[in-house]
Parts: sequence; C-alpha cells; structure tokens
Amino acid sequence: MKMIVGLGNPGEKYLNTRHNVGFITVDEITYREKISFKREKIFEANIASFFVESEKIYLIKPTTFMNESGRAVKLLLTYFNISLDNLVVIYDDLDMDVGRVRLRMKGSAGGHNGVKSLIYHLDTRKFNRVKIGIGHPGRDHSVVDYVLATFLKEEKELMANALKTTINAIDYFIQGHSFMETMNQFN
Repeated sequence: MKMIVGLGNPGEKYLNTRHNVGFITVDEITYREKISFKREKIFEANIASFFVESEKIYLIKPTTFMNESGRAVKLLLTYFNISLDNLVVIYDDLDMDVGRVRLRMKGSAGGHNGVKSLIYHLDTRKFNRVKIGIGHPGRDHSVVDYVLATFLKEEKELMANALKTTINAIDYFIQGHSFMETMNQFN
C-alpha cells in the first residue's frame, strides 16, 4: 500500500489558493482515476483509493487545518499499517519559484506549518515529499495573505506544468519505483 497526501486547508474559501496545491494535485489524480473522495470523520480526512495492479493507493486530504495535518496522517499510517517509505506528501513551498517542483526524502519544515505538524506527529524529518514552488511575496507583503490568495493569471501555466510534473512523478512512484529512483528521474 502507498499513501499520497496533499496538504491544504479545507473549505470553499481556500479552494484554489497557493497554500492548497497539495489538495489541487490529489484532486487532479482522483479526476483522472475517475474516483472521488469520501469524508471519514474518524480519520479527520477525505480519502480516495484505487489500485495499481494489486497494490492499493490511498489519496488523502486532511480535513484538519494545515497546522494539524500531521495528526490525521499519523492516524491513517497507523490504521492502514503503511510504512514511511510508502508515504508521499505534496505541499507548497514559498522559497521556490512559482511552478518549480522538487522531490526530497527528508528535511526541515522550512517554516511550513503543515510540515511542522507532520514532523511533530511522525516524530521524524525523514518522509518523502514533493514541494511545489509558489514564490514569495517579498518583504513588503503579508505571507499569510499571499499563501491564501489564488494564482495570478500569468502564473497559471507555470502551475499547470508543475501539476503535470508532480502527477507524473507520483505515477512513476506508484508504478513500483522507489522514491530515490523517482527523485533521480524528476529532480
């Protein structure tokens, strides 16, 4: 089994915001696979699943807010008995240019509250991640307002390409390649 987690904030208010690129990515995978999410209150997550050959793939959108994402992910990993090697977390990164994609097997939170929560609840910095660059607003603008805003018209093509790259990397991983092989192929 593998678990692909998109980080974001629940609710219409946050639907297409920069901070929700993780949700946007797993939503695109569910659309492509012709499946839908089911809300699972006990797990504090929306869950969808499908099979690649005989392996079950879970797509997860925590329904906690970003800063408590780790709570839901830890509960699901434990319940489904999925190892950290088979977990991939997709999220936005302020410190990368808009549309840039970077895969990593470990690292710090880099100021990202969702990743801070994951590190805390998983008790490790070693988990597979796909970071999607959303750019930085600069020192004169509010980071909170920036991440909770939608993408500018001129950024949408860059983000479409980033989503395509991210989904291709996830496909490669769920087809049976290790995350190290996936990193080597897509970084």
